[in-house]
Amino acid sequence: MSKPTMTASNGAPLPAHGLTASATSGPNGPISITDFALIDHLAHFDRERIPERVVHAKGAGAFGYFEVTNDITNVCSAKLFSSIGKRTPVAVRFSTVGGESGSADTVRDPRGFAVKFYTEEGNWDLVGNNTPIFFIRDPILFPSFIHTQKRNPSTHLKDADMFWDFISLRPETTHQVSFLFSDRGIPDGYRHMNGYGSHTFQNTNAAGVKSFVKYHFKTDQGVRNLPVDIAEQLSATNPDYAIQDLYEAIARKEYPTWTLYIQVMTEQEAETHLANGFNPFDVTKIWPHQKYPLQQVGKLVLHRNPPNYFSDVEQLAFAPSHFVPGIDASPDKMLQGRLFSYADTHRHRLGTNYQQIPVNQPIIAPQTYQRDGAMSVTGNMGSTPNYFPNSFGGPSFAAGLAQATHKVKDSLVMKYSTKDEDNFSQCGEFYRQVLKEDERTRLVNNIAGNLVNAKPFIRERAIANFAAADKEYGQRIAQKVQELLRKNAATPKAPAPAPLNPPRSNTYVPQPPTQDSYPRL
Repeated sequence: MSKPTMTASNGAPLPAHGLTASATSGPNGPISITDFALIDHLAHFDRERIPERVVHAKGAGAFGYFEVTNDITNVCSAKLFSSIGKRTPVAVRFSTVGGESGSADTVRDPRGFAVKFYTEEGNWDLVGNNTPIFFIRDPILFPSFIHTQKRNPSTHLKDADMFWDFISLRPETTHQVSFLFSDRGIPDGYRHMNGYGSHTFQNTNAAGVKSFVKYHFKTDQGVRNLPVDIAEQLSATNPDYAIQDLYEAIARKEYPTWTLYIQVMTEQEAETHLANGFNPFDVTKIWPHQKYPLQQVGKLVLHRNPPNYFSDVEQLAFAPSHFVPGIDASPDKMLQGRLFSYADTHRHRLGTNYQQIPVNQPIIAPQTYQRDGAMSVTGNMGSTPNYFPNSFGGPSFAAGLAQATHKVKDSLVMKYSTKDEDNFSQCGEFYRQVLKEDERTRLVNNIAGNLVNAKPFIRERAIANFAAADKEYGQRIAQKVQELLRKNAATPKAPAPAPLNPPRSNTYVPQPPTQDSYPRL
């Protein structure tokens, strides 16, 4: 079988030495700028990297299908759930959250679990994590929260004071932090963890009856987590452990699968809960399974690795605002914020036409009135009108399609603090009822081992939050922290590095520029 002919980016064939030698004036002379192959090759190389994701930068992806096994048409009219046995193509991306694209897969961190369903009604993106809850309940806090997971702006180092300062000042984080520092905080790869939509979503059936729904993907491989010492070893010896594990399992045809379940709450039940002080749209809390049991929906199967990581995973873009008829947003504040933020991120990172990238394209070509922009590569809707309404055959709205509706009672628009809602009761139940004694011990040790690095007043505030969830929980963390402090005090210390010059200040005072503040032109 003959090899394809090498070409430049314009398709012109390249001669011998086309990509092994530059055109020069004689064998040792200067390079000629007329060497298009050289300029073409270097210019593209200089632009190969696109901005990495601000969060979820490190990840793995795969493709497969979702198959309906149980009828939920009484809850949702979306066509992908229309009949038992129906299969819908999917793309899935798993990821860590806080680290850069070169960070290790085995750090203590939540894991992203995002599923793109390529349905005949458009793409539906269910963008969640491997935990059923989240740290905060108001999206205005999200940038600050993520900053604390990243690097200190002065030292460019990860900073325990930053992390625990924010965590202890926002007590609603206590529940998720307890998940994070439990065994579940370091999954054994991506195949052995669950995935959750986390938020509450609104579903509507064909009769127009609305329900509120939570989505749960339960791994059929069984939940498996890494011990701390093994995770640390893998961080040094195989930082791409989770990516490799997923890719090689699929290559061996050991296709990972998850079973999708839903919890369902009626509109009336939601209103009753709100009236009684429990917010079912609060993403820092779960719905009790005893009252809202899991209902099986179908099977998620991953059976195909990406042919090219950049085109099929790095450019794969998910947005919680990508719904299909029958599925819509709820009043969940964090979800409401994500409806804007994710798609806006993709427009920045990949360009305004990011949904024209093949891996992001819906099965049926979109019929929009959006035109132009960088990298418009699908014909730009040809000669059809770019305004609506029009008299020249442009696409029209779907006749008879029910519009999603939401109830908004008479209310005053203002900023409502959510800090003092119930932040601790479910975390206490998680500690007392969900975890076994050996798991509680490891949770306490994991928290104390990290918290000991924070300043004393921050430690005290954090411990008070854990104690508010469960008195014994807080006492055990405090005791372990003191034990670690005594141990550290008895251990000879290496010479301290030279202090930063100038010393760091907690207050930034802008200084007027001087003549020598900038490079001379």
